[in-house]
Amino acid sequence: MSGTADTAAGEPPEYPEYAERVLAVAELIPAGRVMTYGDVAEWLEGEEQPEGLPATGGGPRQVGRAMALYGGAVPWWRVVRADGRLLPGSELRALAHYRDEGTPLREARSGAEDHIPRLDMRRARWDGRQDTGGAP
Repeated sequence: MSGTADTAAGEPPEYPEYAERVLAVAELIPAGRVMTYGDVAEWLEGEEQPEGLPATGGGPRQVGRAMALYGGAVPWWRVVRADGRLLPGSELRALAHYRDEGTPLREARSGAEDHIPRLDMRRARWDGRQDTGGAP
């Protein structure tokens, strides 16, 4: 996951408005927790828009697209697939982050070809409340 926006030295990148909102949610997710693409889309649907901005919305695919294009600047590994499988092509990078943060994982099944664990979505999923109790 690498952000593709070019910036001049010292200037913050400018992203499309929806992408800005997606990235802001990704930054809120605590270490050791995750939200699905759909969770982020639902969060944004419930968000009150500043006056004058269109209520542009999107679903999980739009969240995924925003993360793919611009997510390199935020903890991208915390926005995940609902089935708990790690992002194809970035599994090992994501896995290192999950292990560093203590994100709950399920070990790969003995017959799995890649031997890559999955996220334990029941324990790792964050509902957006700030009172997480400190432990995933």
